[in-house]
Amino acid sequence: MVLVVLMIAFSVVAAPAAAATGTPGTKRCEFIPTPENPAAKPVRPPRPKASTKGKAVVALHTNYGRIVIRLDRANATCAVHNFVHLTRKSFYDRTQCFRLTDSPRLGVLQCGDLVRQEEGGPGYRFADEVTGKETYPRGTVAMGNQGPGTNGSEFFIVHSRADIPPVYSVLGQVVHGLDTLDRIVAAGIDDTDQDGPPKRPVRIHRAEVLD
Repeated sequence: MVLVVLMIAFSVVAAPAAAATGTPGTKRCEFIPTPENPAAKPVRPPRPKASTKGKAVVALHTNYGRIVIRLDRANATCAVHNFVHLTRKSFYDRTQCFRLTDSPRLGVLQCGDLVRQEEGGPGYRFADEVTGKETYPRGTVAMGNQGPGTNGSEFFIVHSRADIPPVYSVLGQVVHGLDTLDRIVAAGIDDTDQDGPPKRPVRIHRAEVLD
């Protein structure tokens, strides 16, 4: 998630969202292979047909405690479909969150990059699902990216605020574990600009779909 260049880069029009199918309650998602950025862990793309209805609940079991997220399929159908798929395939298990920020403008924990910050995705990308009216208050969980239409496995959780352009697909909200995020922030950041690796590594031991 290239948040360091937000102030200059987002006059670009976001890539169009995946088109809906003719079947009520579903949407067709296009997961495009990225051979230039192969999968950091063996995983196949999700099936293209995704449900637009209901919620999903995912728990992240970290070394600081548990974070439970309620995902909204109607708001970001393909992104939620992908997140649930990667969770079920254990893609996020035994991984690390490499970026933590805590400034007056931006307070997020960035996860889902398996190698290092901005590196180590699932070997495919998919379109943004944004309206241009998105906001990112405390507890928001959204997809990270490196530009329009580059979603993969990276996501971020807002622990305080995120005054950023509405170009990141919103997956859902933290419903349990905001205190876990507070403990992560209190442990500090290994950077004087308050944007870098957590002083004490943040590890996702296991991610699971609860519902």
